[in-house]
Amino acid sequence: MLPNEICMQISSDASALNVAEQARELAKLLTFSEADQAKIATSVLEIARNIVIHAFIAGKVKLTPVRDRKKVGIIITAEDKGPGISDVDQVLKGGCSTSGGFGEGLGAVKRMMDELEIYSRPGEGTRIIAKKWMR
Repeated sequence: MLPNEICMQISSDASALNVAEQARELAKLLTFSEADQAKIATSVLEIARNIVIHAFIAGKVKLTPVRDRKKVGIIITAEDKGPGISDVDQVLKGGCSTSGGFGEGLGAVKRMMDELEIYSRPGEGTRIIAKKWMR
């Protein structure tokens, strides 16, 4: 039996850290390797911190354990109503920051996770879906 889905409102650094720790615990329950647990937690923290930094209003992160045709994994879904991303491809390439950082965060998430989809429209917010499958 799979653990329950976790859904958290993200409005502060503390809530971003909390959801990242919840992601690590969920990955551990699903018996992901320690390396993959770290990748999942780091990806969730990056996504949640982007909500805190860029959205200016609360967003949410949902962690969903899944079993899909004999595969076990975690789906991370994040949504906010922030300013959106004007050029998703450029953000994924890296070096593009509007907050003074290095601009490598979502590109790193793409490298650490098995699947990453970003839906965003300027002025309407962003929805990110990231998936990690157990090897």
